[in-house]
Amino acid sequence: MTQLIQVLEKTVSTDKNELLAAGQYLEQAASTNLLEFLKALSDILVNTNNSSVARTAAGLQLKNQLTSKDELIGKQYQQRWLSFPTDTREYIKNNILQSLGTESTRPSSAAQCVAYVAVTELPVNQWNVLIEILVSKVTTEGSTENVREAALEAIGYICQDISADVLENQSNQILTAIIHGMRKDEPSNHVRLAATTALLNSLEFTKANFDKVEERNYIMEVVCESTQSPDSQISVAALQCLVKILTLYYQYMEVYMAPALFPITMQAMKSENEQIALQGIEFWSNVSDEEIDLGIECQEAQDAGRIPSRVSNHYARGALQYLAPVLMDKLTKQEEFDDEDDWNPSKAASVCLMLLASCCEDEIIGHVLPFIKENIDSPNWRYRDAALMVFASILGGIESTTLKPLVEQAMPKLIQLMYDESVIVRDSAAWTFGRICEIIPDAAINDLYLKPMLEAFLAGLKAEPRVAANVCWAFTGLSDAAYEAAETYNDNPPETYCLSNYFEYIINQLLATTDRPDASQANLRGAAYEALMDMIKNSPNDCYVAVQKTTMVILDRLNQVLQMESHVSNHNDRHHFNDLQSLLCATLQSVLRKVDAVDAPKISDAIMTALLTMFNSSSGKVGNVQEDALMAVSTLVDLLGDQFLKYMEAFKPYLIMGLKNHQEYQVCCAAVGLTGDICRGLKQKILPFCDEIMMLLLHNLSNPNLHRSVKPQILSVFGDMALGIGPEFKKYLTAVLEMLQHASQCQVDRNDFDMVDYLNELRESVLEAYTGIIQGLKGMDKKPSPDVQMMEPQINHIVQFIISMAQDSVTDGNIGIIAGLIGDLCMSFGPPFLNLIENDHIKNLLNEGKNSRVTRTKTLSIWATKEINKLKIQANSQVSR
Repeated sequence: MTQLIQVLEKTVSTDKNELLAAGQYLEQAASTNLLEFLKALSDILVNTNNSSVARTAAGLQLKNQLTSKDELIGKQYQQRWLSFPTDTREYIKNNILQSLGTESTRPSSAAQCVAYVAVTELPVNQWNVLIEILVSKVTTEGSTENVREAALEAIGYICQDISADVLENQSNQILTAIIHGMRKDEPSNHVRLAATTALLNSLEFTKANFDKVEERNYIMEVVCESTQSPDSQISVAALQCLVKILTLYYQYMEVYMAPALFPITMQAMKSENEQIALQGIEFWSNVSDEEIDLGIECQEAQDAGRIPSRVSNHYARGALQYLAPVLMDKLTKQEEFDDEDDWNPSKAASVCLMLLASCCEDEIIGHVLPFIKENIDSPNWRYRDAALMVFASILGGIESTTLKPLVEQAMPKLIQLMYDESVIVRDSAAWTFGRICEIIPDAAINDLYLKPMLEAFLAGLKAEPRVAANVCWAFTGLSDAAYEAAETYNDNPPETYCLSNYFEYIINQLLATTDRPDASQANLRGAAYEALMDMIKNSPNDCYVAVQKTTMVILDRLNQVLQMESHVSNHNDRHHFNDLQSLLCATLQSVLRKVDAVDAPKISDAIMTALLTMFNSSSGKVGNVQEDALMAVSTLVDLLGDQFLKYMEAFKPYLIMGLKNHQEYQVCCAAVGLTGDICRGLKQKILPFCDEIMMLLLHNLSNPNLHRSVKPQILSVFGDMALGIGPEFKKYLTAVLEMLQHASQCQVDRNDFDMVDYLNELRESVLEAYTGIIQGLKGMDKKPSPDVQMMEPQINHIVQFIISMAQDSVTDGNIGIIAGLIGDLCMSFGPPFLNLIENDHIKNLLNEGKNSRVTRTKTLSIWATKEINKLKIQANSQVSR
């Protein structure tokens, strides 16, 4: 124990060797006998005779064995804790509970330990007395300041990390303790702060309390009082509560808005304390956000002919005349040398103005235009910049008919400001052009201003990195605008567009920008490559020669970078080196998409040689590099088709490496997507590689630790492989159909939007797989191959799966895939299939598809209906015979 205490005290040592030795000792102790190690840590934490350093370190070490920032590891730790013997857990729990309020340091490490055990045990109906004990520690008369504070901290941590439904029945007790700690007659500011923070974390649990007028009034009174605390930390925490309450309980705020919330938040916005001002601004940003959503909900309800369940009270419109001057004043308080990543009231004010513009639309113009006109030529750079930021911030909310003349009128001044003496003003001017190109592109490609604007952009590429990076963003929007405005025929690329005369020069300047010595600042290199990719993507036919040249430049750069690997000497260089390879791979992918298929074989050897070299290097094993390289190969496969076969033997080990990369699931996803591309491209020629690929795909599907986003992609690949190899897919059919049946029966929590999105993706992949398998087994001839009859035992399940989807909310894309699958089933199985498919849900789904605005969905739905009608005619003719 003495040795452990000494080691714990060295975890804060300034000596790197002592720190390393302490870390290694603790790791070994945990791996040798975890239970005894945790008990010892809890003994050190509870013993007040130990030094505060040792006690705090013991608490942190104990906490780190209970939870992890990695969600998967965190769940494993929870399962591990629950598997410990009951007496061991009780021993540790008693120690950490006794430790509450006995520490001399803040925040309480004991409170964190209590919370993470609670987050593990409460959901499985264990340690049910805990909340009652914590509440008692807060509310019992005579409880010390430290005990009250630590208990409230524990409550706050629990509420922050636990599901709301777990504590639903104890929400009254929790709220009682919190409000008791927040009272203005509570003598300790530490206790009030802990209570206010706990309230912030528990607001989701208090719905039942907010539904009752008296309880709601009391909560709001206590929170509003706390915003006026002379202790700024309490004031900030209380304002954070108001921000969250507004979002969660908007429908109840009308009675509090005028007498309390409006004056409190206006006062906060004007505060010289940045943290207080930020919360005041955040409140009105949230009001605007909420009312934008309510406006959308209202419109959707009107379109559907129903009454909206919630309506906007238009607080933002009502407060606009008071908010705009305060926000514009905050914009004049920007720092000259602020860190771009630092969030401050000036930046928050800009975002709030954007949201107010989206919420109040043209109404905002009258409140901001005088400020813009008055300050755009101010001798003080802060006011020029503020005027620019106000102008840029409101662009997104104004109707285009009002906005276009406004922007065109401002163009000469905006171009002039691109040459301003102040770097911050030039930066804001470049950002404003980025917004214009994105929001009102017609004004950006106006013949009158296009040439001087481009000259200003090209000058901006040579300016400070922050200015140049915003110019790159503007080029991205400009290329989109020019391409969309060009004349196209049958969805083919346009012959020319308004940037054609400048295209090659712009490309060369962007390439030069990526090579600037200071390109690592302000993410300039990344922004320049992004702009380059967008310019290439949006290029017309008359710029194809420049695209070809760029392809060779990027390939040459990639080869140069690969030769640099042996010179990489430190971590920073390695990071920069890997990022550069990723950018070059992504750019190569972009240019290859514009290369004509007939030209691809001329450059494919050089490209694959470079990519294989990269895969073989140490950087080629790094996640982001591997992912981008796989995607570049994917683009080449699309271009080459079955000619890619000559690279398969050399490339296969790296494809396998990607498919096995379960830790970096984005890499695994890219490898799975590429596998589908290869199956489609090589068709029958993929056969020699199928056994190994299929084994890996099936293994990945059955791996519970593989990220769920990979699994739908794998199911789609089954369809791609079946389409590619046709009847040869028979050997995999049993295993694949078992996986598809399992996936088609998946159910999720419908209140979890992420899981609902995942379910839709999974279902779509199952449909695509069934479609590919049936088409592959059926063959390409008009008369179906007998092999397709192997699917007959599955037909009933497939139809039931379609019906279950038809009864649910189905996306337009899903309707198209379902219609295509129904048509294939009709062609493959003839009149006997009719009895299964004659269903009102399917009929309604196809009718919906026939009325779709999406051409593919409409075409497939009409085709499927025709195939069903053909079966009916065949069935009737058989009966009449």
